[in-house]
Amino acid sequence: MNMNRVPRPRRIVPFFAAFLRAAFLFSMVLVPLASTDSAAEGSAAEPTLTDSEKAAGWKLLFDGVTTTGWRGLGMEGFPSVWVVQDGCLRCLGGYKGANDLVTVDEYENFEISFEWLIPKLKGNSGVKYRVQEQEGKGYAFGCEYQCMNDPEAFDIHASGALYDVFAPQGKKLVPPPEFNQSRIIVRGNHVEHWLNGIKVVDAEFGSAAMNQALATSHFRNSDWGKKPRGHIILQDHHSEVSFRNIKIRVLPAPAADQ
Repeated sequence: MNMNRVPRPRRIVPFFAAFLRAAFLFSMVLVPLASTDSAAEGSAAEPTLTDSEKAAGWKLLFDGVTTTGWRGLGMEGFPSVWVVQDGCLRCLGGYKGANDLVTVDEYENFEISFEWLIPKLKGNSGVKYRVQEQEGKGYAFGCEYQCMNDPEAFDIHASGALYDVFAPQGKKLVPPPEFNQSRIIVRGNHVEHWLNGIKVVDAEFGSAAMNQALATSHFRNSDWGKKPRGHIILQDHHSEVSFRNIKIRVLPAPAADQ
């Protein structure tokens, strides 16, 4: 054996070399995709209105960036428990007392559309309407569209219910971190609650069914819902909740014979 001969380096098997090149190219594609997904999860596009929505009278009730159009219930300022984050009005939860958000304007005949997310099981919030504001009181009294992370509940306190009055029919929630889609329609004495494309409540203020339900509710012998014009509020029920894509349109008053 020639001891002075330098060993020749072994050649990489062609298949293995091809595998390494493929792995490198795959990693170059995967990293940008992962970065894009992370950005999408951490932020949300600002809400917009389509031309057809504008033509139908829809307006943004929340622009996704500022608190314009909203303030603390019973106060002039904006409560610290609420923040604008990732295109959402987000309640941080955990604060003592109540700090509901209220619309600056009042509404009587309207349709409101919104999306909401409650990350923790049994987390509680809601959207109330026909609210009569009282100075210094941060907890609203009014008709409530219940919002909860309660996939197994179907009673008068379940998501989509007209709280403590009518249970939701056909309720289906989407799991976090997806947002549920909701609508409230109020026109004259008629009210509808919609949840993820399903009408879950259809009721009439002043009807025999409504009066019978109210007689056994927390709202018996009160002025609940009797004044048709009022504020809309987002409820602080000490739970974390996010609202986004909040849109509203004013509806014509029903004819006298309706």
